[in-house]
Amino acid sequence: MTDAVSLKPDLGRYGVWTGGPITPEQAVEIEKLGYGAVWVGASPPADLAFVEPILEQTSTLQIATGIINIWSADADTVAESYHRIENAYPGRFLLGVGVGHPEHTQEYVKPYDALVSYLDALDAKKVPTSRRVIAALGPKVLKLAKDRSAGAHPYLTTPEHTAQARELIGNSVFLAPEHKVVLSTDADAARELGRKTVEFYLGLSNYVNNWRRLGFTADDVETPGSDKLIDAVVAHGTPEAVAERLNAHLEAGADHVAIQVLGSRDELVSTLAELAGSLGLNSSAD
Repeated sequence: MTDAVSLKPDLGRYGVWTGGPITPEQAVEIEKLGYGAVWVGASPPADLAFVEPILEQTSTLQIATGIINIWSADADTVAESYHRIENAYPGRFLLGVGVGHPEHTQEYVKPYDALVSYLDALDAKKVPTSRRVIAALGPKVLKLAKDRSAGAHPYLTTPEHTAQARELIGNSVFLAPEHKVVLSTDADAARELGRKTVEFYLGLSNYVNNWRRLGFTADDVETPGSDKLIDAVVAHGTPEAVAERLNAHLEAGADHVAIQVLGSRDELVSTLAELAGSLGLNSSAD
């Protein structure tokens, strides 16, 4: 193992991606199940006030942002929050940043340049590259993630994308894709639930362009999305079948997979519990 590889964040093989903060109580249960991290999406605010209450109640679980939106979260404030958390809980917080979507941000101008400037601001505030990752889909931003952070956090992708990303960024860079799951053997019901989430992204150019690069057709990415597309980005079936799909990311070169459970937040922990055994996690849950 090279020195560069040894500097990768260690979040375990599997984590949990959520559309907003979870409760400390949920975090305790997720940690007991053997998941290494919770990724908090939905553009959390720059103060990151939700992080410490979770870390206080857990001992090994890491918290990552998936992602901080550079347009809505001031870089200096985010940097102050990072240092506050790091000082209290060293090595247990990973800062994920990204540019969001052009269709939903009035200020969305030259996103790549804006992202570079944001990273410059984090550098100036001494936020280490080893504890930050970048939301990246296309080659240009993947290369930026390689050069200016610990690695990449691709969202709504496939194991094929993971393999391409790994080839592009090399083995020394952290790669943590997100993948959605529905634990149901009713394929039609699972696809219906998947579409409720994926349909939003069918109107966003960065995701559509990425799927087209992966070989999906214009018909596949037309709203509401073909069965082929939904099945590619939303794993469904038995726990064993879902685990096989998630493992495909690791086999393609991912270091860590962030699992987004679709459906009611009340079913989050129970679904993760059903999956844990098939994922080979070391559960300490009762």
